[in-house]
Amino acid sequence: MAGQSEDMKLNRESVDQIHAHALEEYPEECCGIVTGNNSAQRVHRCENIQNRLHAEDPAAFPRDARIAYVIDRSEFDGIIRSALEKKEDVIAFYHSHPEHEAYFSEEDLAAQTVFGEPEFPDSLQIVVSVIERKIQETRCFQWDRDMKHFTARTNCF
Repeated sequence: MAGQSEDMKLNRESVDQIHAHALEEYPEECCGIVTGNNSAQRVHRCENIQNRLHAEDPAAFPRDARIAYVIDRSEFDGIIRSALEKKEDVIAFYHSHPEHEAYFSEEDLAAQTVFGEPEFPDSLQIVVSVIERKIQETRCFQWDRDMKHFTARTNCF
């Protein structure tokens, strides 16, 4: 896969598709993956399986899809495998925060890191705030290797 840099950005069409997904899933969180490159991008809408996990085991999964998301690992792996086969970058992962601000939460950090590192450290993390069925804000975060945390980035759209 090609190396990503500060130059990696989401194009307007991808941002519009992410916003549409967030509005359609409201009042639950949406989630997905963006693959491709700066000129040709594909937004992969993923199913948020958090409600199913919560119903099956509320003790292990106390949060529902209004305040959490999980992408099924087989769906995730299929999207990543397809991107690798096409020599595409994994540009971004996205999710929405219904009725909350667009911030990178401790739960988001835990979901995106394994043993303290993200699986895709060069990929952007996009968080969309949806309040009263309206997009309020879309923020971008990227892994900071020195700080070992995701930090806000202003130039990703």
